[in-house]
Amino acid sequence: MSRLMVNSDQMAKRLTTLTLPADSLTPAQPIARARKMNLSTVIAEALSEGLRAHAAAERSVDVLNGYKKAFSGLSDEEVAILDGVILEPEARR
Repeated sequence: MSRLMVNSDQMAKRLTTLTLPADSLTPAQPIARARKMNLSTVIAEALSEGLRAHAAAERSVDVLNGYKKAFSGLSDEEVAILDGVILEPEARR
């Protein structure tokens, strides 16, 4: 069961019960004490950060796949030219 809570200066929050691994909670407790905030806030921040990192990784994969698709019809030589590789030796002086 969960309840929706809204604070005027913060995002909406939902009260819920989670079962978390002890090895995740143990390092979070001293962080909460050092920052003088509750454990729930520290866990929420860590979760948000992890979700942002996951979304960024997914976007990176999407960009890489887009480049692969865009350049899939090019030969190795054409890709080298696009990369700025000089294919012919420079004339000696």
